[in-house]
Amino acid sequence: MNLINKLIFSTFTVGFLCANVAQAADVVNVYSARKEALIKPLLDEFSASTGIEVNLVTGNADALLKRLQVEGSATEADIFITSDVARLHRAKEAGVLKAVALPVLEASIPQALRDSEHYWYGLTLRARPIIYAKDRVDVGQLTTYEALAQAQWQGRICLRSSQNVYNQSLVAAAIHALGDETTQSWIEGMVNNLAKSPSGGDTDQLKAVAAGVCDVTIANTYYLARLINSSKPEDQAVANKLAVFWPNQKGEGAANRGAHVNVSGAAFTKYGKHYNEAQALLEYLASAPAQAWYAKINNEYPVVDGVEVSQALKGFGDYKMDPIDLEILGLNNRQAIKLMDRAGWK
Repeated sequence: MNLINKLIFSTFTVGFLCANVAQAADVVNVYSARKEALIKPLLDEFSASTGIEVNLVTGNADALLKRLQVEGSATEADIFITSDVARLHRAKEAGVLKAVALPVLEASIPQALRDSEHYWYGLTLRARPIIYAKDRVDVGQLTTYEALAQAQWQGRICLRSSQNVYNQSLVAAAIHALGDETTQSWIEGMVNNLAKSPSGGDTDQLKAVAAGVCDVTIANTYYLARLINSSKPEDQAVANKLAVFWPNQKGEGAANRGAHVNVSGAAFTKYGKHYNEAQALLEYLASAPAQAWYAKINNEYPVVDGVEVSQALKGFGDYKMDPIDLEILGLNNRQAIKLMDRAGWK
């Protein structure tokens, strides 16, 4: 193995999978960018109910994609699971996925939440609204994402880095709705209104708002739900200071398109060797029991209608989501990064 391969392989938690993994039936091999704790209980339940063994490799999303590219036809992976459409699109562009039409998934997962060419399927839905400090923000001041560029928010906004794919997809959706010029003006205004230079993850932004460093941020709801459900008093103290505002909700037109959403999703790998087992696993992950588990444990919204969400998510209220076909987020990713760089979004 050359040095590049060694570096790639060293980034993973390799669990059960190894170079000589069995090629027999009743096995499915999964590369997952989701942390083990966020998926393994479901995989164990799948194995218990079907008799199909799941070999799990977890790791960094970009490193897993690189591994699939390096391994090529020698890969053992049957399924690739990752978060954010932009990453799924990159895998599709890299030629490591296989298009497979699955009638069961197409019947249950809305068209906007899956690839039109059958390369990937959304499994969980995550919303990215505005989150604000209850004691310092009059909710009547909040309207849209774009309004955060207004002068009243000078020095009051915290944002995660432009290198974060969640923010890239947020901008990619705006490009589709508003065009390049309006999107550029919006993100320039937000950057000018920052209270501090972007750093840390979504949870860090929430803690900064609670601490008074800034008054508003944009973050995925499940990060706030985790703080709400935490057993740590300090996490609950942070959560108690924050509230969710659903932007772009009123009226019609691009400015009122709804809140930005994204998915975690899964795809067949191009050289997977256990097609039937992989199909069974994907259909299970889109089933009502699996969707309910994700909703309850991970505080993500189900992609399947009729599945109840967690108490924390219920507390955030109902919302209208942007109806964009999510594959557009991947198509617009490069342009989004270009505009963010122009705006000085670090």
